[in-house]
Amino acid sequence: MNHQETPILVQNDIWLKDQSGAIQHRIDRFHHKLAEIESQFGSLRNFADTQLRLGVHYDAKADSWELCEWAPNAKALAIVGEFNDWDGEANPMVQDANGHWTATVPGASLKHGDLIKLRILGADNSLRDRIPATITRALQDPKTHDFSGQIWNPSENYQWKHHFDPQSIEAPIVYEAHTGMAGEEARLHSYREFAENIIPRVKKLGYNTIQLMAVQEHPYYGSFGYHVSNFFAACSRFGTPEDLKFLVDTAHAHGIAVIMDIVHSHAVKNLAEGLNEFDGTDHQYFHGGSKGDHPQWDSKCFDYGKEEVQRFLLSNVRYWLEEFQFDGFRFDGVTSMLYDHHGNIAFDHYDKYFSNGVDHDCVLYLQLATTLAESIKPGVLNIAEDMSGMPGLCRPIHEGGIGFSHRLAMGLPDYWIKLLKHKRDDDWNVEEIWETLTNRRHMEANIAYAESHDQALVGDKTLAFWLMDKEMYWHMALDDPHPVIDRGIAMHKLIRLLTSMIGGEGYLTFMGNEFGHPEWLDFPREGNNWSYHYCRRQWSLVDHPELKYKLLNAFDAAMIHSLEQHKILSAPQAKQLCAHPGDHVLAFERANVITAVNIHPTQSYTDYHIHVPHGGRYKVILNSDDPSFGGHDRIQSGMELDTVDGAFGPALSLYLPCRSGYSLIQVG
Repeated sequence: MNHQETPILVQNDIWLKDQSGAIQHRIDRFHHKLAEIESQFGSLRNFADTQLRLGVHYDAKADSWELCEWAPNAKALAIVGEFNDWDGEANPMVQDANGHWTATVPGASLKHGDLIKLRILGADNSLRDRIPATITRALQDPKTHDFSGQIWNPSENYQWKHHFDPQSIEAPIVYEAHTGMAGEEARLHSYREFAENIIPRVKKLGYNTIQLMAVQEHPYYGSFGYHVSNFFAACSRFGTPEDLKFLVDTAHAHGIAVIMDIVHSHAVKNLAEGLNEFDGTDHQYFHGGSKGDHPQWDSKCFDYGKEEVQRFLLSNVRYWLEEFQFDGFRFDGVTSMLYDHHGNIAFDHYDKYFSNGVDHDCVLYLQLATTLAESIKPGVLNIAEDMSGMPGLCRPIHEGGIGFSHRLAMGLPDYWIKLLKHKRDDDWNVEEIWETLTNRRHMEANIAYAESHDQALVGDKTLAFWLMDKEMYWHMALDDPHPVIDRGIAMHKLIRLLTSMIGGEGYLTFMGNEFGHPEWLDFPREGNNWSYHYCRRQWSLVDHPELKYKLLNAFDAAMIHSLEQHKILSAPQAKQLCAHPGDHVLAFERANVITAVNIHPTQSYTDYHIHVPHGGRYKVILNSDDPSFGGHDRIQSGMELDTVDGAFGPALSLYLPCRSGYSLIQVG
């Protein structure tokens, strides 16, 4: 690029003009770093080779185990494990000038399944047994609950049966899931069970992407996988690495992409399991002093400016894409990563995205990470969990962006919950709803959602529970006309319809919420006597033929299939056709699909004119009032009607029942 030119990001948003220098600096810094990497290592992929250089590796030719660890300030390292009766004197390691410690162990000494650790004499004279930083398997002792590294070298490698190209996903329709809670029994559930029992449900519903949470090993189950200890190890609670590969392979067989929640925003503070004070200092992987502590999350913050840390995290990106054939990532906590203040300010001026408070080393790291992922797997999904709205987050780096494919539209679920908590149905304003659902940065793709796991966790409520609460326990039978349930089912459908059709370029729901799963999520903990009762999904509810959960599930499936069939999410943003606050009516067009919604709690309308771009015959393709979806059959699904001459051109003369919505396409 000619550095005298205005960055494309600024050309597309004139309000960024004052930030041109900062944006150009980002572009230049990235290209300088990438050129430096390519000059020294040949490629960015070669730079991301920590998992190959460090850790425990078997050399078949030499019939020996090669161990290497980065611990620059440690005074001594030794390998301990079952193979040497945990003797810290038997297998010492030798340090080189770059702070790497190495040792060789005869092939017969270690075998698949053996437990090992490193005994580290730290810079602070502490003596601790630690798990190798790039271990690919960590196992918890069922009695002591302590974790150890485990040699994982099965006699046969997993044989992949199915290839999947993420470029086939035009717009991600994401089913967010958690393996451990994916079954109905009050226990941990496995990768294999997920593959066999849940993936067919996802396929039937029509979702094209599974977002798997809590994949990286974490010592505390209740952290939802956020306090990662072993970044290269698949969570052993749910099965073996081969079991996880089977899950991914099974999804690919069904034409479904699988992305994982990758946590590079922070790490667990634990000394026994994680990276904290690994070499006896507080600044090996993390910032030293208070900057290395995350006060809200009680965790550690990476120093993204250190080359070894960059290589470690980039290698982690490469590892999950190559070894497990994931199709992308949900990058957790991006807002916290991007700013030294972790996002705890009001983002009310563009300066706050580019000046003081921004972690520029993190910006560079994320640019490298998205570039690496795309180079390994073209079309990869890189979704940022960001609430700050940083301009360019989801634009290409050469334009001045950071390279993510999508960001989560985190304001949308908060908005719906706010409405349900603080406003009567009569006070819902369709103009405000439209503004909220369409208020996103031009040319940056959003994943819209009405609720994710965040809204289901203990301390909050799902949308279904906000709408129907305790009445769900007693009045979900098909023949029960309870008004709270009737209202709840109707509004549950409309919230999802509006969010999916207007709110973004992708859509997401959390496992079970598609059928209005009651109650909340609560992991086993001391406060609930370590119970799994609320840490599961009650599939029997949606499978029960006499309960109304199946109606919500059927609507979700019809809605998802409509999004996919008509390419709605890959179309330009919706265009408003009508927004009448007094009538509570909202109508819009997207991908040539006309949708009209009446959220009024009691008032229905006949002969309601909605002006449309083209005259002709239209057909109802999705109808929330269909009785198979828990509606009242006031609108005939599949019916066709012709436009009429309106005051401003062709119009549809519609019957709009209260608390209902439907979509139409032109058929003639």
